[in-house]
Amino acid sequence: MIYGNPRDQVVDDAAVAAFAETYGERATSLPSVAIVIAAYNEAGAIGPVIEALPAQVCGQATAVIVVADGCVDGTAKEAMAAGAMVCDVPVNRGQGAALRLGYRLAREGGAAYIVTTDADGQYNPAEIEKVLAPVVAGEADFVTGSRRLGSQETKDMFRSAGVLFFAGSLSLLTGQRISDTTFGLRAMRAEVTGAVRLEQPQYQASELLIGVITHGYKVAEVPATIHRRRIGESKKGQNPLYGLHLPGVNNLFYGIRFARVIYGTWWRERQRSRSAGRSGSAGLAESAGLAESAGLAESTPRVKSSGPGSVEASTSSATPGPGRPADPAKRT
Repeated sequence: MIYGNPRDQVVDDAAVAAFAETYGERATSLPSVAIVIAAYNEAGAIGPVIEALPAQVCGQATAVIVVADGCVDGTAKEAMAAGAMVCDVPVNRGQGAALRLGYRLAREGGAAYIVTTDADGQYNPAEIEKVLAPVVAGEADFVTGSRRLGSQETKDMFRSAGVLFFAGSLSLLTGQRISDTTFGLRAMRAEVTGAVRLEQPQYQASELLIGVITHGYKVAEVPATIHRRRIGESKKGQNPLYGLHLPGVNNLFYGIRFARVIYGTWWRERQRSRSAGRSGSAGLAESAGLAESAGLAESTPRVKSSGPGSVEASTSSATPGPGRPADPAKRT
């Protein structure tokens, strides 16, 4: 796990230690599938969500991990009562930070696959199998649901336009056709989450998606459904005037911040890829130079030599193959 902020690592290390102390051997012997949920003040919603999750998916047993992200209500207790393993973090950092911690708990606990869903009940638990199946079958490393390929109950025109715009932008930037960059129901091989850089405290869906694409992992989309939120209100795009409940203003702030994450992450990963390419080229050039020098040395007549020497030089590509990595806002 790569941490851009040392303070995040301190918080996560303490949370991991507390989780291990609470659950003992269960924390280190998870079943194959870990369903990770980030939750912030979702009392009343989180319990029914957990109870509806399947005990088995694609023939694999599941465990539910809820990261309670600085909740000040009964979210943690409700999630625990519903059967989830709860990591109760005392400070609210955002959905991205909470999911990053959840990924770490899943990986270190031995899960082979990670599924994410939201705490507000907007995603259909029956569709988890459809999202996970291509990963288990080895057809993809990362699969995301798509409302544009499936359906949605929400009628927010501003949000729908944003989904369309950002999907087009990300597809253009990465060269991978993506129809929905923000869908919360996703499945992936657990190791993928440890290979990509995750720095965003919020809006992490696009950062993760760009990361897996640029690292050469196989990415796929499947049709899925997003329902209207039944309980509470969305935490997305909260603005400095929070409390006045201005949906249009919230959407504007959401779009600005989301754009910053997409373009910032793309630029960061582009620089990383270039740096990796330069390092690989330099390594190959150095190997070739050494081989050439050795060849020249061997071709030079040597005193008391019984015959010409021979040199074998071998090089290996620094470019990762498909599915292999090239290198090892506050409310949720």
